[in-house]
Amino acid sequence: MTTLLQDRKLFAGPRLRHLRQQLGLTQTRMADDLGVSVSYLNLIERNQRPLTASVLLRLAQSYNVDLRVLTGDDSDRIAEEVREALADPLLDGIEVSRAELGDFVASAPAVAQALLRLHGAWKERGAGGSATVETPERPRGPLDLVRDVVNERRNHFPELDAKAESLADELRLAAPDPFAAITERLRARHGFGVRIFPAEVLVSSLRRLDHHGRQLQLSELLDSASRTFEAAYQLGLIEAKAEIDGVVASAGLSDKAAERLLIQNLASYFAAALMMPYGRFHVAAESLGYDIELLQARFGAGFEQVAHRLTTLQRPGSRGVPFFLMRTDRAGQISKRFAAGRSPFARVGGTCPLWSLHAAFDRPGAIRVQVIETEDRARWLTVSRTVRTHATPYGAVRPDYAIALGCEIGHAHGLVYARGIDLDAPQTTPVGAACHLCERADCRQRSAPPSNRRIVVDERSRGVTPFRFTTD
Repeated sequence: MTTLLQDRKLFAGPRLRHLRQQLGLTQTRMADDLGVSVSYLNLIERNQRPLTASVLLRLAQSYNVDLRVLTGDDSDRIAEEVREALADPLLDGIEVSRAELGDFVASAPAVAQALLRLHGAWKERGAGGSATVETPERPRGPLDLVRDVVNERRNHFPELDAKAESLADELRLAAPDPFAAITERLRARHGFGVRIFPAEVLVSSLRRLDHHGRQLQLSELLDSASRTFEAAYQLGLIEAKAEIDGVVASAGLSDKAAERLLIQNLASYFAAALMMPYGRFHVAAESLGYDIELLQARFGAGFEQVAHRLTTLQRPGSRGVPFFLMRTDRAGQISKRFAAGRSPFARVGGTCPLWSLHAAFDRPGAIRVQVIETEDRARWLTVSRTVRTHATPYGAVRPDYAIALGCEIGHAHGLVYARGIDLDAPQTTPVGAACHLCERADCRQRSAPPSNRRIVVDERSRGVTPFRFTTD
């Protein structure tokens, strides 16, 4: 945060005014809390003075707010979502610059959210046009609703972290092996035995709860980290039920399938938090330079489990690097999106073939490090690798996935993956969100023109890119 503030002046007047109004404070009261004059606060809110680091720190101390509300991380995410909505073919011919869009979201965040909600409702009713060139628009389902809840909470649920951390400390006294401690807890406290079954017995399941037989059944196809996770998941459904129910109630979902899917997501969050308790995991991550494979060894977790957990480290006073995570298959279909802070691909995008995430399949298990530059000239350090979900019997379809973990380059100085890279002047790869959203005119890899630009056709010549389009 400090590094980023040193790089640029932070003018966040509309965001600060919106925060003050949300807190129900007058300018006089907030100025008194921050130790500044009312006139100076007024100048900040009118964007005539920048927010200084000292004022930001006083804001955090006085109101316990997430500073990303003011530094623009959340606004940048919303701006990208609004940009996606404006790319709808129905709005062809209306060109909105990035600067204009940024000003709109910063000055009227509630209106931007309302616009996104209207666009979502429009799509749900099947009235919207295609949002991508490749696939038709589909109605928003339970998965989209749950992703909205997770994104609104920035993939951080402190009530589940606190519960898991307390239980983890208790379990460490019971047995040194996490799987043994969790299974014993399920047996002794809740009357559930845990048994590993052959693959030919649990033909279509990796985990199954037999209520009648009081038994948690796990497939032998799960590795040790996954077995621990699945046992912890079941324990979370029981012992963290009150915390999970509280989050679900506050989400206000009317769709029952989405509600059950959210419970599943929260139980998974708890399982990871139990295997990698917040305090110990955060200290280890900082000391090891966020080396994923070393964290795997220390906590007995899988590569994807560790990477996912790194996106949740947002506890005030002990925040981790604000990572984003994405998972894709060979066809470029994104199945996971999480972000602790800003993300170059907030809700859509990430399918650019120039990004090393999509080349990870060429060398399974190898880590690829790349510095990418998005259209807004932001630079990101990304780490990509293939992952395996579980063992696969010979002859069966083997699921293939790759994940990318990344952060803004200003946060990358402490990462082991940044060694040997000049972070002040790195060699970068220009990457777009997706061809129909990207406006880079010189990209040789382009498969479609941007949907908000007019195609320029000249039958007398051929350029180095497949499509020419207006750029102003």
